[in-house]
Amino acid sequence: MGGKTGRNDEMQANTPLCGDWMVDDSWTLFLDRDGVINHRILDAYVTDIEEFEFIEGVWEAVRYCSEIFGKIIVVTNQQGIGKGLMTEAQLSGIHAHMQTRIEQSGGRIDAIYYCPFLAENNPECRKPNTGMAAQAQSDFPEIDFEKSIMVGDSVTDMEFGLRLGMKTIFIQTKAEDAAAAKRLPIDLYCKKLYDIVSFLSKKPQHKDTTTPKHY
Repeated sequence: MGGKTGRNDEMQANTPLCGDWMVDDSWTLFLDRDGVINHRILDAYVTDIEEFEFIEGVWEAVRYCSEIFGKIIVVTNQQGIGKGLMTEAQLSGIHAHMQTRIEQSGGRIDAIYYCPFLAENNPECRKPNTGMAAQAQSDFPEIDFEKSIMVGDSVTDMEFGLRLGMKTIFIQTKAEDAAAAKRLPIDLYCKKLYDIVSFLSKKPQHKDTTTPKHY
């Protein structure tokens, strides 16, 4: 199993139902990191704080989601550790920086799970395998995967969510994943994390949601 960094906060007070999925504080938001929260470095890894650059609108999006979701969990593959390009201590420093800046903006992340192992070994903690979700549910037994949303920019993120019965939101940042993503039953397509605010802020319409939406 991989590692975890995070802080345990009390559940939020009851919140109104949001969006067509009737999201409230009994739901959990799972977020990938690179390409969703911070800019991805092409063919490389974020190995220190100076390389960590928040994507525009992320602070606002996480602040909004913090008012709705009972838990916000980051699940991230970080095989740069397995390759010897950074240490777990360096990664913990990056995550501490990320959490601090998000909290300063009024948002929160309840826990961060990472898989440091090489993809070629197919460890259970590496997405699309579901080990990080299992660890999150062990730490937070109130998590119900059928009342969870996975937001990511990779096909492996979407497969991770689908294997667990989550709703899925695909952030379209990687051209190489676009075609493969179309073959999956993804629920929502966005260009960046902030776009989900428009979807969640709608009043529930009780309409058919089987057709993917684009924001």
